[in-house]
Amino acid sequence: MTFLLNFSHLVDRCNDMIGKLVRWLVLAAVLISAGNAIVRKIFNTSSNGLLEIQWYLFAGVFMLGAGYAFLRNVHVRIDFVSSKLSKRTNAIIDAAGIVVFLIPLCLILIRLSWPFFYNAWVTGEMSSNAGGLIRWPVLMLIPLGFAILLLQALSELIKRIAFLRGVITEPISVEAGKSDEELLAEELALEAEKKMAGAK
Repeated sequence: MTFLLNFSHLVDRCNDMIGKLVRWLVLAAVLISAGNAIVRKIFNTSSNGLLEIQWYLFAGVFMLGAGYAFLRNVHVRIDFVSSKLSKRTNAIIDAAGIVVFLIPLCLILIRLSWPFFYNAWVTGEMSSNAGGLIRWPVLMLIPLGFAILLLQALSELIKRIAFLRGVITEPISVEAGKSDEELLAEELALEAEKKMAGAK
């Protein structure tokens, strides 16, 4: 079990680094989008390459960030149900979901997407739009993203099994905290309370 937990820790560290790097893709997409809009308005010209790189970057954020989202426990889950269940029950449900649904899904999608990437790589497939980009980098994101998610699924499965066997005390590495919106709402409510207290 120690070897498996070390593997899980290594995967978690890698996905944490990937997640931090992916944040820069968001900034790049915003800057390219804003720059392209400004150039289009001022000079009445645009580039299909710049338009396509925006969705390449979005694809990168989505595909490469999936494993990070799973690591940080911010993926979609039915919180009002899971919050009423014990950690042990949640760990069993998570482990079953990973084995029955997530791992097979990742394997199937890696298998199905690989030929699209490979063919684009071999043929040097280009976008059909004038001035468009080469296609293999964005097609590579599909099998790569699902491979990263598959590794994180294995890591999460190892943690759930270790928790169920009593080897570790928590089944999840990182508990999802409050969202930025929830923190902002709490901050605004606190400021409103201070103003009302000061008015009295």
